[in-house]
Amino acid sequence: AVVHGIVKNHNGAISVQSQPGKGSVFQVYLPLVEIEPVRRMEYSEILPQGREAILFVDDEEAIVEMVPEMLRRLGYQVISEQSPLKALELFHAQPDRFDLVITDMTMPQMLGTTLIKEILMVRPELPVILCTGFSERINEEKVLAMGARAFIMKPIVMAEIAKVIRNALDGQR
Repeated sequence: AVVHGIVKNHNGAISVQSQPGKGSVFQVYLPLVEIEPVRRMEYSEILPQGREAILFVDDEEAIVEMVPEMLRRLGYQVISEQSPLKALELFHAQPDRFDLVITDMTMPQMLGTTLIKEILMVRPELPVILCTGFSERINEEKVLAMGARAFIMKPIVMAEIAKVIRNALDGQR
């Protein structure tokens, strides 16, 4: 009954031939449909890469695991931290260790904008990128005005972040 319902819903038919003592043969007929072959997505360009050291800060565990792995695949050395306070402590201990900082906007212990201000007080020339999923309080214009090099919306896409990082490191906005 289940198979009959599925075949009927697809405008098909079933025929049955049965011989006592020998068994049954079921034939299922479905209409032919034309479909386009599945296309593989191809990268039309090679993603920018680098060897620089990046401090990545986000309070979400899944993001702290996923994004640094993406960045490592691009060749970067990544130190990740879930706590902005620990990230700031790490930065203050070795301010010249990092070539770039990427931080989330909304974190429980400290806003990303506050973290950026603290970092830029120590190293005003350091490229910083702010990421956020959604915020009515902040936009790209405000982020750039406070000294960050770029603003990225989540979810983070590898192709986009690769370009943004390279531009930030190369001094482009």
